[in-house]
Amino acid sequence: MELETYLKKTAEEVNSLLDDCYGNPKTPLSTAANHLLFAGGKRLRPALFKLAADAVRPGSSKMIMQAGLSLEVTHNFTLIHDDIMDKDEYRRGQKTVHTLWGEPVAILAGDVLYARAFSLICEAESSEPEKVKAVALLAKTCEQICEGQQQDMSFEDLKDVSRHEYLEMVTKKTGVLYGAAAAIGVLLAGGSDAQVDALYNYGCKIGAAFQIQDDIIDLLASSEKSGKDQASDIREGKQTLIAITAREKGIDLKPWRRHLNKDEISSLISMLTDKGVIDAVQNEAEQMITSAIDEISILQDTVEKHLLCELAWFFIRRDY
Repeated sequence: MELETYLKKTAEEVNSLLDDCYGNPKTPLSTAANHLLFAGGKRLRPALFKLAADAVRPGSSKMIMQAGLSLEVTHNFTLIHDDIMDKDEYRRGQKTVHTLWGEPVAILAGDVLYARAFSLICEAESSEPEKVKAVALLAKTCEQICEGQQQDMSFEDLKDVSRHEYLEMVTKKTGVLYGAAAAIGVLLAGGSDAQVDALYNYGCKIGAAFQIQDDIIDLLASSEKSGKDQASDIREGKQTLIAITAREKGIDLKPWRRHLNKDEISSLISMLTDKGVIDAVQNEAEQMITSAIDEISILQDTVEKHLLCELAWFFIRRDY
């Protein structure tokens, strides 16, 4: 099966399960909590959960897919709170929760999703000890996501964020939830400790690489394609791997921290390309993907293992 087909079918399955669980909200708060959850999304975390589970025990995901929803619900909880902190007005083409309902309700809506995530794990048809381990892992993951978000915000006041600090931040902010998705899938499917660790490391690495690719897309993709203001990271002086690599190569990006027209953005891209910045960042992401795929050598050669490899490369070959 092709990855694109698999992801589409899994997204349809996830959307149907979410509708079964939350499609008939009884209160205004539930309606607010559902707003982003039902506004689309690729459903990559549940897809990774499903692939990991079926890679260690074929067909096992059917019994535990409620827990797969927990990763999507957790992701959406973080988005609601991120939008409040960033004061964003739109997400997935929709007004953000705090824009529609106000910040107090939006905070509570995020908290509702946070609570739902743990409840969903408990509904999986798996052994009680494994569900306890999964709940503990998700709790630790949520703490790390918060740490990563705080680190990211603190970078705004720093001029010399190191490569190590950046990679630690994106691993916490983005990578660990992918790590948890893969590891919880293996846990609840009855995989070994070694398999759980391997899939966790795999998920963390592809998740961090996913964020690096987002930084590249921010610079290279047109606003029409990405739905975001092109080169906004550089214009706002964000400490991305592109900015860090440019600084390491002696390039001063301060003059670019302003409104840029299309010609100026093209000049910026040409300059960073000529200086080898873009290639260096892309190579770093590729090395992370190669390392992630090495982690899953522990798995038997199955369709799911091949799809996990394809998914890893997809994370850094997408252009929006």
